[in-house]
Amino acid sequence: MIYLDYNATTPVFPEVKEAILPYLDKTFGNPSCIYSLGKEAKEAIERAREQVAHFINASPEEIIFTSGGTESNNTVFKGILWALREKGRHVITTQIEHPSVVNPAMFMMMELGFEVSFVPPDSEGVVRPEEVEKAIKKGTVLISVMHANNETGVIQPIEEIAKIAREKGIFFHTDAAQSLGKIMVDVEKLGVDLLTIAGHKLYAPKGIGALYIRKGTPFVPFIHGSGQENNHRAGTENVTFIVALGKACDLLKEKLEKKENLRLAKLRDKFWQSLCDKLEVVRFGHPQYCLPNTLFIGFKGLSGHEVLQKLPEICASTGAACQSEKAGISNILLAMGVAPSVGKGAVRFSLGYPTTEEEIDEAVNLITERLKAI
Repeated sequence: MIYLDYNATTPVFPEVKEAILPYLDKTFGNPSCIYSLGKEAKEAIERAREQVAHFINASPEEIIFTSGGTESNNTVFKGILWALREKGRHVITTQIEHPSVVNPAMFMMMELGFEVSFVPPDSEGVVRPEEVEKAIKKGTVLISVMHANNETGVIQPIEEIAKIAREKGIFFHTDAAQSLGKIMVDVEKLGVDLLTIAGHKLYAPKGIGALYIRKGTPFVPFIHGSGQENNHRAGTENVTFIVALGKACDLLKEKLEKKENLRLAKLRDKFWQSLCDKLEVVRFGHPQYCLPNTLFIGFKGLSGHEVLQKLPEICASTGAACQSEKAGISNILLAMGVAPSVGKGAVRFSLGYPTTEEEIDEAVNLITERLKAI
């Protein structure tokens, strides 16, 4: 098996597995309890909070732990927007967002009377700051633009859009589930007020995430109950997976500082050039403003599902993993203006830190051999 679907999910780093073992065994206390087992669990949570904060250049008190990226995005749209409802009820997002942004936005519009503007990308998958600015109106309280698209890998001009939002007094959110761990992410440099983190994209387990909330951002909890997470998110904390997320953030920060992501970019480029030399393929998304691990391409005259069926040894996707079973062209490609006849052949390959050059060579050989025979 050649795993090339790291944008869908990542394996858990061995060091992360080792770090969590004590919290599955001896250190099992409830972090709300005042005896030693509880205190040890609470201390582990706060260490992890510091690790996550350090990873994105935030303060620990600006990090709340969630069950994953979907909960974090829902918290923004159902918690932050509710807190801002007296100030205004207009939201700006984009046509290329993950469903965990699109669907909460639609809920707020259809059930609670908010107005939502969906800004389209250009033909290369880039959301232009000037188009976001045009959508601003009286009552705009939140702008949400993903940092990097999960299908194309295109990195959005977040700094420029955040500057516009800041000048207009509008809160700004970015879903960084796909960018974290692949490129450096600094909340101060980006200028965002809210940022979504998903653990299973970061070599931590599924079922853990976080939300960065800048100090001073209005907030109403999405989940109510007891006072965990400084009254921001109720429920007994998932100590084991919180520890895992913290450890994963430390490991990825080290990899990025060593520029190990550049190796992925070189492998990705080799993969693309090798396929170009042997098959009729087209690449979707901006070739420079792109995550170093992501290659979203179309095989001319074929469907993406047909391609993957011919390649059972290779794990890849036709688009977003949560919609991979749906036939037809990706909504992201439609928003970019890609013709259905071209977009139907789309397949997303995404590399990870464990990916080897030998795997890429073997993948090229398999793809070439199987598809030329069709």
